[in-house]
Amino acid sequence: MFPLWKQRTVSRNNSRSRNNSRYVAIILSTCLLIVECIIAGNTTLIHTAHAATFIPGTTAITTYHTNNQRTGNNTTETTLTLNNVNSNQFGKRVTYPVDGQVYAQPLVVPNLTINGTAHNVVFVATEHDSVYAFDADQTSAVAPLWKTSFLTSSNVTTVPPADVYTRYGTPPDISTEIGITGTPVIDPTTKTLYVVAMTKENGSQYIQRLHALDSTTGQEKPGSPVVIQGSVPGTGYDASNGVVSFYAKQANQRSGLLLLNGVVYITWAGFSDTDPYHGWVIGYTYNGTSFQQASVYNDSANGGEAGIWMGADGLAADASSNIYAISGNGDYNLNTGGPNAGDSFIKLSTQNGVSLADYFTPFNQLCLQNDTDLGSGGAFLLPDQTGTAHPHLIIGSGKEGRIYVIDRDNMGHFTNDPNLACGTNEINKATIDNIVQEFPPNTLGEFLSTPTYWTNGTSQWVYFGGSGDTIKAFQLNNDL
Repeated sequence: MFPLWKQRTVSRNNSRSRNNSRYVAIILSTCLLIVECIIAGNTTLIHTAHAATFIPGTTAITTYHTNNQRTGNNTTETTLTLNNVNSNQFGKRVTYPVDGQVYAQPLVVPNLTINGTAHNVVFVATEHDSVYAFDADQTSAVAPLWKTSFLTSSNVTTVPPADVYTRYGTPPDISTEIGITGTPVIDPTTKTLYVVAMTKENGSQYIQRLHALDSTTGQEKPGSPVVIQGSVPGTGYDASNGVVSFYAKQANQRSGLLLLNGVVYITWAGFSDTDPYHGWVIGYTYNGTSFQQASVYNDSANGGEAGIWMGADGLAADASSNIYAISGNGDYNLNTGGPNAGDSFIKLSTQNGVSLADYFTPFNQLCLQNDTDLGSGGAFLLPDQTGTAHPHLIIGSGKEGRIYVIDRDNMGHFTNDPNLACGTNEINKATIDNIVQEFPPNTLGEFLSTPTYWTNGTSQWVYFGGSGDTIKAFQLNNDL
């Protein structure tokens, strides 16, 4: 079993990366598929690796990082070994051209019937607002099985980065155009692919829509798409008459979508901290004929920022239908009973809409607000542990390069440090927070991706790839 997804980005408040190659390479060894999207240039924009055996169909990869726990672990992959992954029988099979940069993870559905024939299908979404379905078994770049574009008329375009990246003078994270950024999610039961596309229309309107595509044809399903909207009560920096409303222009949909109990959950952050933006979580149901908004949550309703982007990771979900996120830099007052949750691990109940159920905030949160986002990286839920004091753990990291091991049943909230002074050695302590385990800063390079989990049945390992750092493996031992 190999990690299924690796991503390296350099970022401020989404994936900071520049370049513009537009190809999807499919690498195949016997029954194994690896999809590799490379955007080449002066530096690496995105390098992703993703593997699955085609038979049985349970090996489909329908969501970011393999599953809703975001472990990146494909437990049905048993063919890849150190012996058969070699230069003689393992390598690039075919390269398909696409029409834009690829920031979303490709998804894989084996044995999907399209036009009366079963195919092993790779789905790819681009910043040019297109979704492709490719046959993974070809050895030359034949036409895609289908392609859908959301640029439906001359009045509808992708979003120029200069329109939304205005806070800093550095080049934008998404350098050419903005369309589809977050990883879609597929419901294999209904054969529905859900994807969020951003467009600029009639020269001045910025719109984000949730689409429900038939994964066998690429066509919109009945009642699709829906224009994303939402509002919550609040006194935030962009509030009007006590209401904070979703602002599509400055909302960066970077994280992967989550499908949980029939609800598609979507999150947003900002475009390199260009105000105004918030950390939104909005959920929609789809009944085959129409969308219905199921929930709206804002993690900085009485303030601003605190985007949820997590280095492209999606919201994680546990067996009790709680969902988990890590927020970026922004306003904070959870410790005094307020709703602002900047730089925090947050646990959200989905019992009645979405509401805060628990949280953890580092003791040095005040010092993280200067672009040292806790939420620059994603987190995953460790499989339930047995015979330990903390059977339910979440593990993640951020720009400080600390690793946090947190009990999901008692996340620790915020611990005040009366000696805290930003810029001093006090901020480097790893013994103040009330959590299971914490590493000091710079244990990893700036973390901008998602940890990956692996077990051989007796031992458990977690892998991290920090920016400018080597890949590091940590072994689990009695919750630590």
